[in-house]
Amino acid sequence: MTARQALHHLVDDLPEREVPTAKRVLEALSLAGDPIHRSLMSAPFDEEPDDDDFDGGLTEARREAREGNFVSHEAVKRELGLK
Repeated sequence: MTARQALHHLVDDLPEREVPTAKRVLEALSLAGDPIHRSLMSAPFDEEPDDDDFDGGLTEARREAREGNFVSHEAVKRELGLK
């Protein structure tokens, strides 16, 4: 019996309550070999300031949304004659 076949048997014999945990463990193992995923997970946290000089107006847009100064999705659809 190959190792892969043994794993299939182990998975088939798992109690149902353990299946989600086994799924997470196997997913983590499969991602561990992915160099892009490893690179993303080990990248330093972005500590750049979030201001209009760097974010293209995102800070201002968030402030306007908090203040209720926006056009709703439904209003735009009505204006464009969409359902």
